[in-house]
Amino acid sequence: MAVTPAPTAHIGGSVLSNLPVAELYERAIQAGEGLIAAEGPLVVRTGQHTGRSPKDKFVVREPWSQDKVWWGEVNHEISEAHYDRLRARLMAYVADRELYAQDMYIGAHPAHRRSLRVYTETAWASIFARNLFRRPPREDLASFAPNFTIIDVPSFQADPATEGTRSGTAILLHLQRMEVIIVGTMYAGEIKKSAFTVMNYLMPDEGVLPMHSSINVGKDGDACVFFGLSGTGKTTLSADPLRSLIGDDEHGWGDGYTFNFEGGCYAKTIRLSPMYEPDIFATTKRFGTILENTDFVEGTRDLDLDSERFTENTRAAYPLHFIGNADPTGIAPGPKNVVFLTADAFGVLPPISKLTREQAAYHFISGYTAKLAGTEIGVKEPSPTFSAGFGAPFLPRHPGEYAAMLVDRLKRFDVPVWLVNTGWTGGAYGTGHRMNINHTRNMVRAAINGELDGVETVVDPVFRVAIPVRVPGVPDEVLFPRNTWPDKAAYDEAARQIAGLFHDNFAKYADGVSEAIRNAGPIAVDPGLSAEG
Repeated sequence: MAVTPAPTAHIGGSVLSNLPVAELYERAIQAGEGLIAAEGPLVVRTGQHTGRSPKDKFVVREPWSQDKVWWGEVNHEISEAHYDRLRARLMAYVADRELYAQDMYIGAHPAHRRSLRVYTETAWASIFARNLFRRPPREDLASFAPNFTIIDVPSFQADPATEGTRSGTAILLHLQRMEVIIVGTMYAGEIKKSAFTVMNYLMPDEGVLPMHSSINVGKDGDACVFFGLSGTGKTTLSADPLRSLIGDDEHGWGDGYTFNFEGGCYAKTIRLSPMYEPDIFATTKRFGTILENTDFVEGTRDLDLDSERFTENTRAAYPLHFIGNADPTGIAPGPKNVVFLTADAFGVLPPISKLTREQAAYHFISGYTAKLAGTEIGVKEPSPTFSAGFGAPFLPRHPGEYAAMLVDRLKRFDVPVWLVNTGWTGGAYGTGHRMNINHTRNMVRAAINGELDGVETVVDPVFRVAIPVRVPGVPDEVLFPRNTWPDKAAYDEAARQIAGLFHDNFAKYADGVSEAIRNAGPIAVDPGLSAEG
């Protein structure tokens, strides 16, 4: 494993290290950080920040990493002088304060594992870190030496005038020092995603493709990778009682093996169903789960999972072992199938289709979905978005590097790729409805179990993907989105619009890919052409 530098400065006036969950609960309650719900989870509020703040994320420009970083709209640069100024002021701020620390691992595979220390200002965020990362055996803690540190102090405000930030909120990554500073936001997802960003930077140099994905595995070792952005169903679809769960969000794909970066899950809970998502629903009733911005039934401590009073982006953070069929090793073979998940808010993509190798590269680089309400500040309703690698906000390197690694693996191991739309059908958001989760589960299971291998397909005339004409347990008419729309002309117009967005987005990547990949996306549609099944 490559050696990375360790931070050396002392942090905080006093540090409470590796406190167990029960004691952290007590301290959180004493400090007024949250409330215990009726059945045991700790419910907290994250204030004005109920989602990530991507415009406030910065990477320090320094000689060690600057030539590898994909600078621009995703990775905003900040000078080392500004970073040092903010850091010095932060160290003075916490010099007489009590902080919490958790010593954790990130990366289940021992060859690629990092030792991570997470300092937090609040007890509940310490539980979050303890839930989300991988806990070292007790015997490892005595000699634990972090080679990667996160410092999370929400009450501290950055100074844009003198420290180069956009606002008082800042997420700063210093890749040479392997240090992350998070200030001005209580949203704990910044802790998780900043750690993922660091792993996305490190892993390609170790021959590992980092993936914004979930993974589950069947009894015969047939692993399946689910790529997708927040809200597309990674957590829901990977928590399949018929398969073992490796993890729900962050993984690496090495030469013949895959592994989880994390030791927990961070699931959306808005309108969570005990019928369709029983395993995840059960975690909202357990001691040790952190629930962010979840509401109570008025006058009680009973949870109201349907409420979006604070945000649409309500979240549960819980350790992986809370899911009964989770694999404690976090390691699986290389995948037999890959699934790209999209939540198409315009209702034009088919619910399942098979991609050629070139189409897989095109859709990976495109990363199309709808940005759903609440996952980022200012997002109030679904809007079309393209996020390279199904996770551009967390990619410190150019998307082409990750795409090349993916295509190499798909070819070498002959892995089929499926595009699954978990979004809308029968019309766009506001007129249609969300895909039936049972139908989606049946489609995914049929694909990864080989039940679609010999099924006849029809090529969609707009998106040119191969749509199976039948799937066990799914009505045939659901498979072709145009058939579900009452107004066929409206469907045709919406499909043309989305096809145009694909072309406009892909233009910025076209120079770096082959002609076959450039031509693998949707086609320009004649006004009279329909997409009938």
